[in-house]
Formats: sequence, C-alpha cells, structure tokens
Amino acid sequence: MLLMVLGLVLFLGVHSLQIAWPLRARLLARFGAGPYRALYSLVAVIGLVLTAVGYAVWRFEGAPLIYRPPIWGQHLALLLMWFAFVALAAAYAPGHIRKRLKHPMLVAVKIWAVAHLLANGDAATVTLCLAFLAWAVVDRIAVKRRERAGRASVATFKPRWRADAIAVSIGTIVYVLFVWKLHLWLIGVSPIAMGTAM
Repeated sequence: MLLMVLGLVLFLGVHSLQIAWPLRARLLARFGAGPYRALYSLVAVIGLVLTAVGYAVWRFEGAPLIYRPPIWGQHLALLLMWFAFVALAAAYAPGHIRKRLKHPMLVAVKIWAVAHLLANGDAATVTLCLAFLAWAVVDRIAVKRRERAGRASVATFKPRWRADAIAVSIGTIVYVLFVWKLHLWLIGVSPIAMGTAM
C-alpha cells in the first residue's frame, strides 16, 4: 500500500505542477527548460513504476474488499473504456472530438477511473482510481481558471473529420488489443472474464 501511495504522490505530484503554476515558474527559472523537463520526466517515470509495482503487490497480498461491484458494472466498464481510448487518441488528433472535449486526455482519465470503480471494489483499485479521478477533476478546474486569467492559451485549430476517423480507429484498435490480450498481460486479469476484476 505504502509503495503505491508513494508512487501516486510522485506521479500525480509532478503532474500537478501545472496546477501550482507559481512553483512551476520558479522551478523553470531556477533549472532552465531542458533540465526541468528531464527532472520532470524522471520523477514521473519513477512515480509511475512505483505506482504499478505497489498496486500489483497490494493486490497480490490481498487488498481488502470495500464493496462488491454489480455484474452490470463490469459490462458498463467495458463500454466506457472504449470511449476512454477514443478520447485519449483524440488528444493527439485535431478533430471535432478534441474540440468538443477540450481536454480529451483528462476526459479519458476520468472515464478510466469511473469505469474501473464500477468493475472493482478492492482497496487497491479504489485508492488508485479515486486518486487519478480527483487529480483529473482538480486539474480541469485549474485549467479553466488559467484560461480565464489568460495564463494558458486555448488551442485553436480547424477540426477535421479525418482526424476524428483516425482517433476512433486508433482508439478502437488499442481498445480491442487491451480487451483481447494486453490487459491480461500487463495487469494479470482479463477484462472479459466474468466474475473477476478488471
């Protein structure tokens, strides 16, 4: 548990520098753009690895069950995850989906968290998902405030349907791969196995 929490603190903490923009500005001024990005990436990678390892260890040791999710929650989670993958792909494709969602990567994180909370009730998954969900909500609010204050520019582009088609195609392909094999290979559990957690 402590290992995963430490990983979350590092990973989400460094990603929260966008929220704490005065601290980010001071760090950029002190270290410079290049070293700042390198340190940022290093801390993020260490945090992600600690989170993944800590999550696996906690579940292997037997994370206590907080609630028992309904069977329909697993089915709904499978559907929601398709939207999450498409939203994630749309973050890199200047189409109508990206324009509509505004910040599709944060949308993808929130959908991912909600989907897994619907399908899992163990303490490890609940802690992990609630942490990411809270961060995504707070970050979205902070982005809105920065945009209103003029400290962040709103991306302007002419949306293209071709970009939407690419986002849907890539999102769907990656989604199918995850449902078919990757989730089992990376997480150790198949999302389509009835009666098991995602």
